[in-house]
Amino acid sequence: MTAYLITGAKIVGGEVADLLIDNGEIVAVGTGLTAAGRGGAGDGSGGAATGGPADVTTIDATGLIALPGLVDLHTHLREPGREDAETVLTGTRAAALGGFTAVFAMANTDPVADTAGVVEQVWRLGREAGYADVFPIGAVTVGRQGTQLAELGAMADSAARVRVFSDDGDCVWDAALMRRALEYVKAFGGTIAQHAQEPRLTKGAQMNEGALSGVLGLTGWPSVAEEAIIARDILLNHHVGSKLHICHLSTKGSVDIVRAAKKRGLEVTAEVTPHHLLLTEDLASSYNPVFKVNPPLRTKEDVEAVREGLADGTIDIVATDHAPHPVEDKDCEWSAAAFGMLGLETALSVVQHAMVDTKLLTWADVADRMSYRPAAIGQISDHGQPLVAGAPANVVLVDPAAQRVIVSAESASLSRNTPFDGMTLPGKVVATFLRGEPTVLDGKAAK
Repeated sequence: MTAYLITGAKIVGGEVADLLIDNGEIVAVGTGLTAAGRGGAGDGSGGAATGGPADVTTIDATGLIALPGLVDLHTHLREPGREDAETVLTGTRAAALGGFTAVFAMANTDPVADTAGVVEQVWRLGREAGYADVFPIGAVTVGRQGTQLAELGAMADSAARVRVFSDDGDCVWDAALMRRALEYVKAFGGTIAQHAQEPRLTKGAQMNEGALSGVLGLTGWPSVAEEAIIARDILLNHHVGSKLHICHLSTKGSVDIVRAAKKRGLEVTAEVTPHHLLLTEDLASSYNPVFKVNPPLRTKEDVEAVREGLADGTIDIVATDHAPHPVEDKDCEWSAAAFGMLGLETALSVVQHAMVDTKLLTWADVADRMSYRPAAIGQISDHGQPLVAGAPANVVLVDPAAQRVIVSAESASLSRNTPFDGMTLPGKVVATFLRGEPTVLDGKAAK
């Protein structure tokens, strides 16, 4: 295995230091490092090594920011069943190009990931692809039908060691069933990730409910459909004493509910997507289905609220909800189009634009919201670790000064449904390392 000496990087946007990577680990972090690891210690995080690798490639990271490999708790890889939209290989390649070293694959595949056999298949496909570690999310209910609990224990005991369960794309709307799910996973420390959408309030819904939906003649999707489920499930989880995670929170009311719950000491974690941090319902005026997503794009007030919630820690993490669709599922009239947007390759740039460049987050905060915390929620110990000597060498180098125009045709995904097509966004992933092996070098996939 080739060793890498990364010189002059700003560690999580702070002090400049070098990193020596060898044999899957960060061997040393400090200043003036050589191939042998000798140099001054930086931030108390590393020091001199005794001896070093013979074959070392040096990467000049002057002006670049070194972050721990990003972790996405909410990705749709579509395999098995919809390989026309995405495969584990293409999805994880896109993830690596976005700076991710680990992704959690949602269960809405075909067949649904509701058995040990299916989650193990997805897990093994991830190991074969090699661009990012893939951790399958198991379905909460059989077939994601919301009537009977799936084989939660069998998936937890499988080779995939599933610890997060979700019917994402559908809500576990039955309160009694949701309570049983929370009780069941408590036995092995699992988490239920809820897609908060009261289906009886969103039947036929196409976009955010408000004045604009009336003008456009599209059935509205009320904020309360999300907020009611979040409030209910926080109370259920408090009663049970389990672990609850809220997927793709999108409204000011939802932020207020989660903030109030945390102030009361109630256990809940929550995520926001990059697109809900930046885009608003006004884009629906184009009737371009690339802007159709679940939950829908909301108002400017909602965008400001989720940004504030992410900044103050009410919202724990950023998760992409990367949802690829083939052309025929998006290139049609709005009402017939599928919900969903691409997100893996643009997530870090959107977060930089919406949160870092606006001074709402520091790069150290980005490491927290996009690496440390999602890894902790997903219970994966080999990811989301600080860049210190002895840690797994999951590292991403980012050029924060770069500007790039997003071109959908250049996406590594099999699909092209990015809402950011034609936009100029800041930041570019220059290199990604997964356990010391480069998956991206010079901004291009290394395999």
